[in-house]
Amino acid sequence: MNFSKQKLVRRLKIIEGQVRGLQDMVEKDAYCIDVITQTSAVKQALSGIEDAVMENHLSTCAVDQIKAGKGEKARSEILKVYRLKRR
Repeated sequence: MNFSKQKLVRRLKIIEGQVRGLQDMVEKDAYCIDVITQTSAVKQALSGIEDAVMENHLSTCAVDQIKAGKGEKARSEILKVYRLKRR
């Protein structure tokens, strides 16, 4: 898997810069469509972070829980995240 804490932190810092840029755009009355385009980019970037963290969780934590006889806990956590993502 391609999970690296350093890579995620770097991506989060980029997203942080994008959000600051959005704030600046709103303060400067940027064109609405430009703001919406940027908010969409931020949402996609955050979704990528979620996907990477979930992939890591499934291949490490969830597997360990199942091996330790805690399959119900693993299932419950996976369903919780699934429901959050559907909102």
